[in-house]
Amino acid sequence: MDPWSVPPELKNEGPDWFAIFSPALSESQGPRGQRTRQSNLDVHLMHTLAHESVVTCVRFSPDGKYLATGCNRTAQIYDTETAQKLCVFEDQAAPPGDLYIRSVCFSPDGKYLATGGEDKQIKIWDIQKKRIRTVFEGHQQEIFSLDFSRDGRFMVSASRDRTARIWDMNDPSGHLCKVLSIPETDGIDAGMTSVRISPDGRLVAVGSLDTVVRIWDVQTGQLVESLKGHRDSVYSVAFTPDGHGLVSGSLDKTVKYWDIRPILRGPEDAGPSRLSGSSTMNFTGHKDLVLCVAVSPDGRWVVSGSKDRDVHFWDANTAVSQCRLQGHKNSVISVDLSPLGNALATGSGDWIARICTSVPLERCFPAVANVGAL
Repeated sequence: MDPWSVPPELKNEGPDWFAIFSPALSESQGPRGQRTRQSNLDVHLMHTLAHESVVTCVRFSPDGKYLATGCNRTAQIYDTETAQKLCVFEDQAAPPGDLYIRSVCFSPDGKYLATGGEDKQIKIWDIQKKRIRTVFEGHQQEIFSLDFSRDGRFMVSASRDRTARIWDMNDPSGHLCKVLSIPETDGIDAGMTSVRISPDGRLVAVGSLDTVVRIWDVQTGQLVESLKGHRDSVYSVAFTPDGHGLVSGSLDKTVKYWDIRPILRGPEDAGPSRLSGSSTMNFTGHKDLVLCVAVSPDGRWVVSGSKDRDVHFWDANTAVSQCRLQGHKNSVISVDLSPLGNALATGSGDWIARICTSVPLERCFPAVANVGAL
């Protein structure tokens, strides 16, 4: 849809952003006469967070009260309600020059922030003390992605060195870890770009430059499935909240949904003949590389960001785009959805992170315990 010819009832806009909605999203009058979309999808810009370099990653805290961002040499934590910058983390011992942080991730208890990037190290920061608690080393190339298990017992990292590592968070030395590796193939770059742990902690999914999404068993460290179907590198993966599905975003400009229930049922139902090469749904509409994906906590929406500067909200059941959001002046490199279910964060090559929401602040940020100890 041409954003300049969209009817007013299908568009929200500000000085430097707009969101256009599918006509399928019918409207009703709210209790005070305000316009309300019956789907509860009504996006508005809330905060613009200026940075000093490209914003490579964004991640909400488990309670939704904070947002961490990563850029060149530093990670930041912001209050999501006020946009106040609460912490800046920088390793003063790191060598000079560009040193981008590619991934940030809060521990489930909100006490720690993990960062990984071009220095090949994973740093675990004590948020309250604002200092490094642990450094995990072992990767041979830059680290692109990190994720904690929900119980906080382990963390997984993915690197350009073709390996993912499962780190035991009870072992500060980092010696107790499993290495998940992709065998070398001549002429094929299989560096790992994105990693996520399934909600039940049983599986690790990894996206790779070789177009394949791989799934490993956490307990055994064995590869259980290779999902083939993308035509270009996979830059982002995300599990659905029920753990039954996996979403992947690729440089082939598409997002795919994979039904992984056969894996969960057991080895007899999971194999190349059942899964590899066949995704259940294809989400098409981006005009350029898809760089990031996320799934809403209720499983209703799949969100993707692209080099075309658009963020799409897709109906997870139909793979149809219901909203197109644009405001960044460069690629949308990272997206995340608040665990509370009603806020979106984006990071971009335009040196800006943004927080968007569609509901009153008292609903988006209810009174919850301050587990972040900021």
